[in-house]
Amino acid sequence: MTETVETLKSSLDAATDPEADTGPDLTSPELYFNRELSHLQFNVRVLNQVEDESHPLLNRLMFACIFSSNMDEFFEIRVAGLKQQIKYGRESIGPDGMAPQQVLEQIAAEAHVHVERQYALLNDVLLPALEAEGIHFLRRSEWTEAQRAWIENYFENEVRPVINPIGLDPSHPFPRLVNKSLNFITELEGKDAFGRENGLAIVPAPRSLPRLVKLPEEVAENGTCLVFLSSIIHEFAEQLFPGMTVKGMYQFRITRNADLVLEEDDMEDLAQALRGELLSRRFGDAVRLEIADNCPQELEQFLLDEFGLKPHECYRVAGPVNLARLMAVPGLVNRPDLLYPAFTPGLPPGLKQKDSLFGQIARQDFLLLHPYQSFSPVVDLLRQAARDPDVLAIRQTLYRTGSNSEIVAALVDAARRGKEVTAVIELRARFDEESNLELASRLQEAGVIVVYGVVGYKTHCKLIHIVRREKGKLKGYAHLGTGNYHAGNARLYTDYSLLTADKTICEDVNRIFQQLTGMSKVMKIRKLLHAPFTLHSGLIRKIEREAEHAQRGKPAFIRVKVNSLTEPKIIQALYRASQAGVQIDLIVRGICCLRPGVPGVSENIRVRSVVGRFLEHTRVYWFHNDGKDEVYCSSADWMVRNLLRRVEVGFPVEDKKLSERIQVELEAHLKDNQLSWMLHEDGLYEKLEPGPDEAAFNVQQFLLNALAAS
Repeated sequence: MTETVETLKSSLDAATDPEADTGPDLTSPELYFNRELSHLQFNVRVLNQVEDESHPLLNRLMFACIFSSNMDEFFEIRVAGLKQQIKYGRESIGPDGMAPQQVLEQIAAEAHVHVERQYALLNDVLLPALEAEGIHFLRRSEWTEAQRAWIENYFENEVRPVINPIGLDPSHPFPRLVNKSLNFITELEGKDAFGRENGLAIVPAPRSLPRLVKLPEEVAENGTCLVFLSSIIHEFAEQLFPGMTVKGMYQFRITRNADLVLEEDDMEDLAQALRGELLSRRFGDAVRLEIADNCPQELEQFLLDEFGLKPHECYRVAGPVNLARLMAVPGLVNRPDLLYPAFTPGLPPGLKQKDSLFGQIARQDFLLLHPYQSFSPVVDLLRQAARDPDVLAIRQTLYRTGSNSEIVAALVDAARRGKEVTAVIELRARFDEESNLELASRLQEAGVIVVYGVVGYKTHCKLIHIVRREKGKLKGYAHLGTGNYHAGNARLYTDYSLLTADKTICEDVNRIFQQLTGMSKVMKIRKLLHAPFTLHSGLIRKIEREAEHAQRGKPAFIRVKVNSLTEPKIIQALYRASQAGVQIDLIVRGICCLRPGVPGVSENIRVRSVVGRFLEHTRVYWFHNDGKDEVYCSSADWMVRNLLRRVEVGFPVEDKKLSERIQVELEAHLKDNQLSWMLHEDGLYEKLEPGPDEAAFNVQQFLLNALAAS
């Protein structure tokens, strides 16, 4: 107690001494990177994979598609949000000190450069490489007579019946075009049947048609021949305007604000309110225009005026305006030799799927690292619970899944067998809202109790709680994860799953479900860190504890792996820990607002991003704690929304072997020199390469070799 009082007195004297050196101001904007610009940098790291010849050719094409998809969402949500702030006079200045207009200007400057580079990579690198492999994207000038005849027949039978050109005149105003839909602005010459001579029309491409058409073998030559729908429409455009001459036809796409705004204070039914808002997503304010690079300037300006956009919000592209649609290519060409080799996910020692999972989990905890290890034990646990007569109740959170998933089928089966099944469905999972509404309806029809969490707080934690009667007593089983209950994602995203019968953890999980489904005061949670209540403060205390150890001359380090790091109080705690001498390694896949390597502030902090075959999605926190290491996995990134505005869980991995395994896997990420990018003080990321005497090390391949079955 005396030591504490003396410490307080010393701190008070230092704080009130005008000549005392209080050190750098940890809230200074110079110590923070802008959130949106950091997000853009992550998208660029994805684009950089296109140039990396260590990836198979079709996977390099997929990285170009992922970059397009990521940029779509970036404009739909992040850029749209900045524009909304300006529109309504609600500008918010972040810790970096940049105003929304400044951020938008820098985004535009950088995004134009990267989009131009993306199309250069497509045209100069990917398409020639695919051509050499017998995969041909045929231009109209390259069609043979036989190919043209087949394509024209396709147009007459598949395209023309569902296409609907719209002439522009006083009785035909500019149509409301759906977000991210493919359209053509068309210049016409002549008079139509009614004598109209306006000269402009819009041709929306039917969304029901594929954007890539594979020619049949009888007309394809020397491999696989693919034709863009845009080329087909362009070639036969005059058939859409009989008697008129098509002077020019140029594809374009508009990106709109797709963020949903729900006035939760006035809401009576979340599901009903959400259904009403989903339609508005398709027709939100325009934020970006993409247009063919050969479009005349006057038509570009016409479209900009129509959508209320400025010239810097237009992106001229040398190719299809929606490269994300090229995701269909691997399924059309059947070339597994141009993709990553397939593998069979493994199972941890001691976990035998043929035996009762309840008996195995009762004996020991199991930790799964997807996709290297199978997601099927999670599904099988629910299946067994549905059929087991001793299981009384099943509770589960659902954030992103699918209405036809095996997880959902197991819950439906359990409800139909008379179990008490409760599903906490987060309807507001971005871009999965419609799917989750359908999911809720299906579960309710089967007799599942469906709740939508807590208004104002997204339910993002990944939890299953199963109650089973054993020897006359009730026993709990739990699954806690860092990722979604989506079997498809579990083959692409790296995530941890913990299967446990630990009594305290199961009781904690049960209390969280009680808070989500009922009305109660904050319950005491003993082992789990629980947002929005204890996760944020608990993390700061653990960071500060590490700083105290360092100040006492003890070894102190923190190793963290998250998708994003933006929360200012966490960043300031890390800065203080660095100043105290704590060695801090951060593996941050995407957004990072912390500036590493600043003398006197963050010279003990290193930040890297790992981008590879699998999307890094695990969230892991490792605190050395004076040799009594604490390891937590979590559903939460270190962001304001996750730590303060969502229902999240951080769960300890207490089994010594499992904890040590996670530590080894984190160390492996820190050894990687094939997929890693180091963040420097100036905000630039540097791709790591093996040194002269250093062996190449790919962490994802290492984990595949160590954990996968084959």
